[in-house]
Amino acid sequence: MNIYNVNPQKEQLLFEKMHKLGIFERDIEEKFVRSGGKGGQHVNKTSTCVYLKHIPTGIEVKCQQERSQSLNRFIARRLLVEKIEQMVLGRQSARQQEIEKIRRQKRKRSKRSKLKMLEDKRMHSEKKKSRSFRMDNSDN
Repeated sequence: MNIYNVNPQKEQLLFEKMHKLGIFERDIEEKFVRSGGKGGQHVNKTSTCVYLKHIPTGIEVKCQQERSQSLNRFIARRLLVEKIEQMVLGRQSARQQEIEKIRRQKRKRSKRSKLKMLEDKRMHSEKKKSRSFRMDNSDN
């Protein structure tokens, strides 16, 4: 198989994910553009930047991370799949789960847990105060 010059297992996982989400190669419009930036003469002479558009959803992706066109094709497809997955699965996508985790962390504490936390802080400060008191007595 090995179309994109990457590890065959990675390629297989990408194809399986595309199949699971109902993304077909015939629905993807692919263009190659000249890259800019780092890479020197190689980048300037070849069209290594890959532009993908998923026609049914209208999602567009552009990738010029690597000097190799085949590697950029693979990365662009992976980015496209992630974007479509985020759109299709919504709450279940990895990005959405991260957002939910942060929201839970920032949520206001319940009264009971807040009281417990404050009690622990009080105990800790008492412990520290008692240490400093002993040190003052030992100096005399």
